[in-house]
Amino acid sequence: MEQTLPTRAHRGDELTLTIDTLAHGGAGVARRDGYVVFVQGGIPGDTVRAVVGKAKRAYAEARAVEIITPSPDRIEPLADHPGAPWQVIPYAKQLEIKQEQVDDSLRRIGKLDGYTLEPIIPAVQEWRYRNKLEYSFGTDDSGQLICGFHTPGHWEDIVEVTDCMLASEAGNKAREEVVAWCRAQGLGAYDRRTSEGFLRNLVVREGRRTGEIQVRLVTSPGKLDSDSLIQATPSANGLLWTRLESLGETTMGGQTALLSGAEQLEEELGGLRVSISAEAFFQTNTEMAEQLYALAIEYAELKGYERLFDLYCGIGTIGLLMAPRAAELWGLEIVEDAIADAIKNARANEIDNTNFFAGDVRLVLRELVEKAGRPDVLVVDPPRAGLSQKVVRRVIEAAPKRIVYVSCNPTTLAPNAAQLVEAGYELTKVRPVDMFPQTPHVECVAQLERRSG
Repeated sequence: MEQTLPTRAHRGDELTLTIDTLAHGGAGVARRDGYVVFVQGGIPGDTVRAVVGKAKRAYAEARAVEIITPSPDRIEPLADHPGAPWQVIPYAKQLEIKQEQVDDSLRRIGKLDGYTLEPIIPAVQEWRYRNKLEYSFGTDDSGQLICGFHTPGHWEDIVEVTDCMLASEAGNKAREEVVAWCRAQGLGAYDRRTSEGFLRNLVVREGRRTGEIQVRLVTSPGKLDSDSLIQATPSANGLLWTRLESLGETTMGGQTALLSGAEQLEEELGGLRVSISAEAFFQTNTEMAEQLYALAIEYAELKGYERLFDLYCGIGTIGLLMAPRAAELWGLEIVEDAIADAIKNARANEIDNTNFFAGDVRLVLRELVEKAGRPDVLVVDPPRAGLSQKVVRRVIEAAPKRIVYVSCNPTTLAPNAAQLVEAGYELTKVRPVDMFPQTPHVECVAQLERRSG
């Protein structure tokens, strides 16, 4: 009997859909005669009018343009903010969904079971929790310079933000000072269609414990009246200027000059005093980073005699918090500035059983094992893409007794964990941590133990 294929959608179609569930990444999931449509802006229980942007044989991607019948769970948004797509979902429900999605990733993608899924740790603050925001410059319909975020699904358009509800009042003030100065100077925004123009991005970073503010203006090559910019930004403890020639949307690379104040941001985390370079990675929710790292320390189960490896160590935060509980720490990170920060942070906190090296984990982990010996405990905190299969193989070769995997994406944790389980490890427990309220992102910490025999 010939199987009837579901009726596929086409680009530009307007569909009336009822959202059933939420996909990983936050899109609503609707089904139309067996055909799956992922709908940005829809939550379970909504009936929406949606416009299809991308259509394939098995599924389509669409954007809700009208909520016809709102979900019983839907609440009024607090902020006109594309960076808070889940703000229409009650916070308790957000936590429930994130917990379920971590479990679903491990079971469905990783084909894993037998682990203990511990309850999600909720955020300390539901709003104004970010210590770093990257804004983009643009131009509104009247030709005025604006600063905000990309419109979802439109890389070339910017939505102006006047009060970013994810930033503190101090962070908002710093942004406003720079934008006001740029307007007074008559500076124009970089045009992402033509690759012409000057102002690209504004990065505002805050020491939540120290109160310090670091401001970095990212532009195309050109001239800047740095003296007047310094006068116009009294909120900044450190003011930097990055000039980029690349065409893509990035705040990394280029030439960065310190205009005034301190080159590094000072912060405190879990009793550590740390210095953070402009391009170094640091968890963007300080209060929840403390809870995330406390959980990693708990899962490491250090007794004091262990050799500890910290891969993708960044400025060394996790490792330095663990080092007093271990015999020795070896940290590895590809960003040289971050390693310089890690060494400086170890000295500043008088932690002397540490060794930090700059290098690609994929290429130099074998060499580190030869130099330091096999680790007893290995902590890994990779980027959202997770670990490549080659890096997982290198970790397996290193043969740590215990692995603590700090993940910012359960859909990449799952295949990594499955590869480790296949190689002789047991996934013992996992706990989600809500670092980013009002968004679909969820972090978690997983513990894997090497099976004996």
